[in-house]
Amino acid sequence: MNSWRLGLVALTVFSFAAAARGEQRGQTDERLKQLQEEQRKLKEEVERLKQNLPAPATDRKRLEEVERRQTIVTEELRRLREAFVLPETKELKSFYGLGPAASKVYGLERGLSIGGYGEANLKTLVDDKGTDNDVFDFLRLVLYVGYKFNDWIVFNSETEFEHASTGKKGEVSVEFANLDFLLHPAANVRFGLVLVPVGFINEIHEPPFFFGNVRPPVETVILPSTWRANGLGFYGELAPGLTYRTYGITSLDASGFRSSGIRGGRQSGSLERAEDFSWVGRLDYAFWPNSFVGVSAYIGDQGQGRAYGDSTLGQREAGVFLQLYEAHMQWRWQRLEFRALGAVTLLDNATRLTVDPKINQPIGNRLIGYYAEIGYDVLPWFVPNTTQYLAPWFRYSRTDTQQGVPTGVRADNRHDRHYFEAGIQYKPIPQVVLKLDYRNLDAETGTLPDEVRIGAGFVF
Repeated sequence: MNSWRLGLVALTVFSFAAAARGEQRGQTDERLKQLQEEQRKLKEEVERLKQNLPAPATDRKRLEEVERRQTIVTEELRRLREAFVLPETKELKSFYGLGPAASKVYGLERGLSIGGYGEANLKTLVDDKGTDNDVFDFLRLVLYVGYKFNDWIVFNSETEFEHASTGKKGEVSVEFANLDFLLHPAANVRFGLVLVPVGFINEIHEPPFFFGNVRPPVETVILPSTWRANGLGFYGELAPGLTYRTYGITSLDASGFRSSGIRGGRQSGSLERAEDFSWVGRLDYAFWPNSFVGVSAYIGDQGQGRAYGDSTLGQREAGVFLQLYEAHMQWRWQRLEFRALGAVTLLDNATRLTVDPKINQPIGNRLIGYYAEIGYDVLPWFVPNTTQYLAPWFRYSRTDTQQGVPTGVRADNRHDRHYFEAGIQYKPIPQVVLKLDYRNLDAETGTLPDEVRIGAGFVF
């Protein structure tokens, strides 16, 4: 528990110290606005006086004085910008279901766009640590590269470097790479390696935009983030606030399914077996600023032309039809943030997968997961008018990949898990976050260690 207490004290002290700096920054921002307005007026007066040249001596003297003042204002603006590293770019904003940094290219008139994010954390295990070790990991460094060819053809991509190396379980992967054809607000085309539009995290997974150092367990176990596949589809806005995305994509590969879930079936764009394709669709309705409700569905065969079974049932090709349904809601009101999500997966031919000697594990024919989380930005209570952010939060989650199993198969209850997570999140600026959180895991059978994580992330 020492790491938890130390981290809490350090984060709290740092946040309040930075908040004081934030108050100073607020005064500086106000001074900047004044200087920018004065600079605009001086520029207009210089242009007016120059238009009257040649002019009387009094006007020439006035022009010299205005130009001198303009130089002083410009220099003060430069010093303030350098001192506080003020961004010159537009505020990051999400477009077409992608994260704000991944969406930068859509805001360009034309040309190259570069963005990215990164995150790292220290995980320490509490009390019942068992055989696991404490770990400090630079989880990922991500680069977004996009190019806008013209006003209707856009290339966008994400390349991820995991665990700081390709040697220690790390890898370099293309997370998505697609061409967008912006035809009409209600009907645009997307082709390539696409992010599957389910849940909150699979499309928008940049660290400042979710609570905790690790992604919600429902969105890694039941919804196997990061989940991407090659395909083609459409997206757009059907009415104000009503958006959709729908793709035909290569299916998962059922040979990778395990008792822990379907995550191992992801093909991730690399030499994907294309014997089976699936349909995925998503619909969202924004009912309030930064608040929305939505649903998504993924349906199709996942067998990929493989034979499954054993000597008793016989080996034969099986479709392994899968249905995944998910509903979600986000509500933000003033400084309060709330999210809830529920998902269920229904799987045919789970018996054949279970007895197959290459799998030899109980495969659930019904998987469920749900969670709810709440957070509140408390910093304005202590530092009024601050632009910074300090939010304690809490999340309850449940995942069960064995909620239903084939007749005669005994469920592996180690995968029926309840998660209780709490933490605190501090953002000195919207693009940088410091995180401290505690996770308690309970399983129906087996002992799982509690975790404390201290970390940070950024996006640009």
